[in-house]
Amino acid sequence: MLPLYLAVTVLKGRKASRNVTLAVEEERLFVQAHHPRFSKQPLSSVPLAGHVGFDSMPDQLVNKSVNHGFCFNILCVGETGLGKSTLMDTLFNTKFEGEPTQHNQPGVTLKSNTYELEESNVRLKLTVVNTVGFGDQINKDDSYKPIVEFIDAQFEAYLQEELKIKRTLHNYHDTRIHACLYFIAPTGHSLKSLDLVTMKKLDSKVNIVPIIAKSDAISKSELAKFKIKITSELVSNGVQIYQFPTDDESVAEINSTMNSHLPFAVVGSTEEVKLGNKMVKARQYPWGTVQVENENHCDFVKLREMLIRVNMEDLREQTHTRHYELYRRCKLEEMGFKDTDPDSKPFSLQETYEAKRNEFMGELQKKEEEMRQMFVQRVKEKEAELKEAEKELHEKFDRLKKLHQDEKKKLEEKKKSLDDEVNMFKQKKTAAELLQNQAQQAGGSTTLKRDKEKKK
Repeated sequence: MLPLYLAVTVLKGRKASRNVTLAVEEERLFVQAHHPRFSKQPLSSVPLAGHVGFDSMPDQLVNKSVNHGFCFNILCVGETGLGKSTLMDTLFNTKFEGEPTQHNQPGVTLKSNTYELEESNVRLKLTVVNTVGFGDQINKDDSYKPIVEFIDAQFEAYLQEELKIKRTLHNYHDTRIHACLYFIAPTGHSLKSLDLVTMKKLDSKVNIVPIIAKSDAISKSELAKFKIKITSELVSNGVQIYQFPTDDESVAEINSTMNSHLPFAVVGSTEEVKLGNKMVKARQYPWGTVQVENENHCDFVKLREMLIRVNMEDLREQTHTRHYELYRRCKLEEMGFKDTDPDSKPFSLQETYEAKRNEFMGELQKKEEEMRQMFVQRVKEKEAELKEAEKELHEKFDRLKKLHQDEKKKLEEKKKSLDDEVNMFKQKKTAAELLQNQAQQAGGSTTLKRDKEKKK
């Protein structure tokens, strides 16, 4: 119903006319700031003698928007089992695909699903992002980090598309998160530290709409006290939640009233129960029936009215003008870009690029010089180490050479001694053999004499 509502609003010429006037005024100030020759030529209002036709611009905007379609991205943050998927099905009166998650997830992961919806010839590309495993771990210190990283990744993707030379933003699928429905467990006491820390980390990056899930679990009196307690804790901890805008007179009254009902206490159900002569979405209990669309039972109708039918476009606008611009500014400042020089004079993108390039080249040369000096120093140190090692090798070589000579001398002396012993042994052997031969010869002559004597 949002597109039809916005179309009627634009056709009435209220907010759209004011936006057109502001855009013209901003363009005039831009021209005067960047083109001094036009600064002395203020715009003047002149009457028209007849109908020209530019009063059809709101109609043109509506037709163009309807033909192009709209996109809306919702992030559901909350512990497993609080009915996030059921509430999404109830909000958009359909059945989205998905299976219930278990409580045994090792970490927090984000699951994104995109759907094409159509109502009264108005097309809506809806993306629902669910935090799987949020609050299921024993250590919950870093549970918010995957959520923050996911939101920043969508901002970064859009920024990269913006910085391209050839941009296609008119066909670009914008995945930036427009609304964060933060599901609070119906404890009836106070917010958990996990809820406070997570919302504090997300409030500068996304529009947070806190809701009390399964609010039929506590009584009306406890629910009223619980709402007051939640609001007090959010204020005391400096958590900035999304406030429905009151600057547009067409919705100022209803938004001001609904801001006092935050956080919304909701009940979701896709089951239809017959009450009287009509079928209504409700939850049946042994003690009675809770009607989802009965404002006396829960705030589901208020949530649907504020989120979809009245403020969807403002959520999209706040995402772009506030949260994305903050991310873009911080990112460009980190990259060294700035709007003014030290004298507060305008600084063009070319000048910024040249300054950054010169700064980069200076840093590069400085690093090159440092690396060169470091290289020279290391070469000198290496040469000194090599010289010292060479000196040690020479000393070791001299020691080994001297040791080798000493051992060689000892071996030569031992060899000479052995040679002398061998010669001595040979001489003794020769003498012994000579004596043995002489003895044999003497014995032989004696034997001959005996034989001769016997014969005689």
